[in-house]
Amino acid sequence: MSTLAERLAAMRQAQQPGAVPAPRHDVVEPTTSDAPVAGKRRATPAPTPVETEARARGGRPGGADDDRLNEVRATVHGELLKTLGPQLYEADLDQDELDQELRTILADVLGAQERPLSASDRLRVTQEIRDDIIGYGPIEPFLNDPDVSEVMVNGPDSIFVERKGRLTAVPARFADEGHLRRTIDKIVSRVGRRVDESSPMVDARLPDGSRVNAVVPPLAVDGSILTIRKFAADPYTSEDLIRFGSFTRTARDFLDACVRGRLNVVVSGSTGAGKTTTLNVLSSFIPGDERIVTIEDAAELQLHQDHVVRLESRPSNIEGRGAVSIRDLVKNSLRMRPDRIIVGEVRDASALDMLQAMNTGHDGSICTVHSNGPRDTLSRVETMVLMAGMDLPIRAIREQVASAVDLIVHQSRFRDGSRRITHITEVERMEGEVITLQDIFVFDHSQGYDSDGRVLGRLVATGLRPKLLDKLRESNVHVDPMIFATVG
Repeated sequence: MSTLAERLAAMRQAQQPGAVPAPRHDVVEPTTSDAPVAGKRRATPAPTPVETEARARGGRPGGADDDRLNEVRATVHGELLKTLGPQLYEADLDQDELDQELRTILADVLGAQERPLSASDRLRVTQEIRDDIIGYGPIEPFLNDPDVSEVMVNGPDSIFVERKGRLTAVPARFADEGHLRRTIDKIVSRVGRRVDESSPMVDARLPDGSRVNAVVPPLAVDGSILTIRKFAADPYTSEDLIRFGSFTRTARDFLDACVRGRLNVVVSGSTGAGKTTTLNVLSSFIPGDERIVTIEDAAELQLHQDHVVRLESRPSNIEGRGAVSIRDLVKNSLRMRPDRIIVGEVRDASALDMLQAMNTGHDGSICTVHSNGPRDTLSRVETMVLMAGMDLPIRAIREQVASAVDLIVHQSRFRDGSRRITHITEVERMEGEVITLQDIFVFDHSQGYDSDGRVLGRLVATGLRPKLLDKLRESNVHVDPMIFATVG
């Protein structure tokens, strides 16, 4: 089969026999740095000043030429689809080749306009149409912006982004509801998901692992809603978290020892508190000679060990069949001879199976749970175990929890946008009907805030010596007891 480039060249030659193609000065040749990497978004060239200005204005030029540019944009978009047609969706089509041919055809169509466009308008129209065809329309620049951690689309006319923990409205807009729906369909179809009136909510992910949630009418009253939590191409390390102030070097060393000593750890916190980032960092402490099974709704964890098996849940198909839940994967993972089981998020009856795994020889397992504090974490685990439908007495569930979980790492997101670990808490034992907890490190709020509203506190030791040191010693992991001494 001929390539797309050959087919397009033959098509242009047939339309203009004998014509010598003019040199293209506005076609960007792909470089080796643009080569796609498997599983990651392809890097885009650094924007020029004109392109940066166009993107900052959301691709909506003002002034008297606005209507004309919109008309040109619609005409060029239609001609492009007419020329390329279904070739845009060929599964084996190379993205570099498509990008090159796309820019070539855009130059042809724009050059054929009766009224020539200025260089800035031509670049603006080219970038917008390219983002629509290859990327994700007006949100494409924000997905490529390393300072943006989340993109929130609240209907075609309202887009917000999160930069450094702060929400900011941006001037970018979708043309209409149909334009937004086409972008959502493009995202979810690439991972085998669907979204329509019969299934108006969907969780998906981009090729680079960024988490996507979409809700469409009739559930979304004011237009389709799209939320994308970006996934860092280069995951944060423990040194990064120390630099950000998420925890201290002393706390890092203690958590490192706990993971190497095969303690069962639960990372808790609210939505957006940074649980997955912390889970990724804790997972990096696992020795490289162990078999690790990760279980997630959307594959986000990036582990660098050699022996990692990644599992991802699956929703039901259009007939309501074929769903594979986190609980199913946890059950199956027990038959895969894991040394460690890492669950991205426990939110339902899978909590029971996770406790069973922790209590049946799979020490060193790590998972995350949504909660407001260490004590709430235990209550939420109890509630999720009851969701399994097992008629278990509360005391039996609490005994299972106290026996299975060794450590709770609780994380919070403060008003200044920073994400900090606020509690490292030991789960001790049952005393009567209550599980006793002991805080080993807590966040010191006494220092307050600076003039810019930034948190000045940090994680400090409580002075209490954890009882789990004996368990670590049995695993030949030694921790200096002086790290738990209070300073001053």
